[in-house]
Amino acid sequence: MVNPIQSDSRVTLHYELRLADGIVVDSTRAGEPMTFIMGSGDMVEILEQRLFGLTAGERHHFEISAAESQVPASAGVMQTLARSDFPAELEAGQVLGFALPSGEEVPGLIVSISDTEVTVDFSHPLAGRDLIFDVEILAVEPG
Repeated sequence: MVNPIQSDSRVTLHYELRLADGIVVDSTRAGEPMTFIMGSGDMVEILEQRLFGLTAGERHHFEISAAESQVPASAGVMQTLARSDFPAELEAGQVLGFALPSGEEVPGLIVSISDTEVTVDFSHPLAGRDLIFDVEILAVEPG
């Protein structure tokens, strides 16, 4: 019996996430596939919406515009931090991980560097970007 993906389905898949310019942002192709429960919040919501109705063995290519992805670009997440808190080798455009008090790590984009300060943009790294998802559904189990 073929089980289509629906709410609460347990889905196992391989995926590749690329930016419109071809840069690979994330992929499971070189390792283990991802398994998640539809609606659990483990997968980007717009991708979950595109997966509904697919079955094991299907491959799909999804192009998701920045407007559709709803990853907000936010100007209010720029912070200026002390230069002494950073490694000696630091470049504008570099992305570093920053630990939150909860232990969670978030990415920050180094925007500018002076002798005393570093400006970091904590916007989501995919904000305002067109995305391309390629997926291969390996298994679908009913919820």
